[in-house]
Amino acid sequence: MDRYDVVIVGSGPAGMGAAFSLIERKKDISILMIDKAPYSTGGMRNDCKMNFTFPIGFPLEYWDQETADAYLEEVTRFLQPTILPKSNIATYQARAERLGCSLLEIRQTHLGTDGGLALIKELQKKLNEAGVTLSLGEEMLTVDKNERTILTDKRRIGFKTLLVAPGRQGFHFLQDVMQSLEVPFVDNILDVGIRVETRIEHYPIVKDYYDPKFYFKEKVRTFCTNSGNAHVVREKYATSRGDIWYSVNGHAYAADESKNNGLVNFALLKTVRFTEPLASGQEFAEHLGLMAALMGGGKPLMQRVGDFRLGRRSKSATFNGDLYDFKPSLQGASPSDISLAMPSKILRYIWSAMKNLDTIVPGILHPSTIMYYPEIKLYANKPAYRDEHFQVEEGIFFAGDGAGTSRGITGAWASGIRASRGMEEYLK
Repeated sequence: MDRYDVVIVGSGPAGMGAAFSLIERKKDISILMIDKAPYSTGGMRNDCKMNFTFPIGFPLEYWDQETADAYLEEVTRFLQPTILPKSNIATYQARAERLGCSLLEIRQTHLGTDGGLALIKELQKKLNEAGVTLSLGEEMLTVDKNERTILTDKRRIGFKTLLVAPGRQGFHFLQDVMQSLEVPFVDNILDVGIRVETRIEHYPIVKDYYDPKFYFKEKVRTFCTNSGNAHVVREKYATSRGDIWYSVNGHAYAADESKNNGLVNFALLKTVRFTEPLASGQEFAEHLGLMAALMGGGKPLMQRVGDFRLGRRSKSATFNGDLYDFKPSLQGASPSDISLAMPSKILRYIWSAMKNLDTIVPGILHPSTIMYYPEIKLYANKPAYRDEHFQVEEGIFFAGDGAGTSRGITGAWASGIRASRGMEEYLK
């Protein structure tokens, strides 16, 4: 049986952050990193947009500004980002404040999907050169905390300390791990909303601020803006029963005027928190996703703003000719009426935010604008952590979006470093 000082499950930014921190500070340890996918996964594969300002990406129940800034400094030192310029921010902020909204000014960088893949390749090379064993296409099945082993689909592996670092799509997998370890947790929070797609001239703020972070009343926010060569995509999810549903997402390639499709997309999300009675956010999300799939013939839904405002569903003809002068970048969506699928209270908050946004950045409510549904974020597992380093059992640590310790690439990387500090202490 193979044995390692450190086993890291997940090759996204949380796993990467932990691995690089450990090899920098403890060069004599053996590290294995596995991932069930045949390639390195995580947020760096999809658009690779990074934020370097607290509180973006840092859940407040685990991070204060002093702690986050200290780890962000380490992340910045390692990744050496080129921060994007911004302009005219004060004008947009003043408009937002008059409506009781806010626009956060965030230090950002954007590599694009192609740039992200190049970064991953570079990071993997550095891991190999540092002696880290990287095993892609190997899936962890179970963990035995007493024997200090994990079972994969290929072998049994011994560890001294273990980091489980799943991303958002590892949400359900992590719940299985927590149940097997008897780690208490709740998953009562999720984000539900739409992805908006329109022409750049209808959302010109992206020329001044690549990924503007607007916060509206009733816990609605903009998230993950993409422009230039920008595309809406769908992500596949399966319930524990094997039922399939899709959430939408967005990405863009690195800036290249010759390949600019002239579109912009972003998410508009409402945070939903269940308290009394306490309910599972994952199960709620699955019901919403399955309802949308039922209405869309197995596909996510899309509707033009012009049709929505008139109270009628969009049809195939809606997306051709005349005023509706751009084709959806996501062809695998079904023209429909999202008001039949989204809970009415959530839809009211989303629509109110869109009207406020149209006042701040006039044009977003152009009739041709497309609303895709659902966009759902499942990354809010809340395990009962033993300490500040996200330890859940002796020598077993969690990190990343799936574990609720972060929301995005830089937050995940920082949480991986933070977990590695606990692992380092444990190895002593």
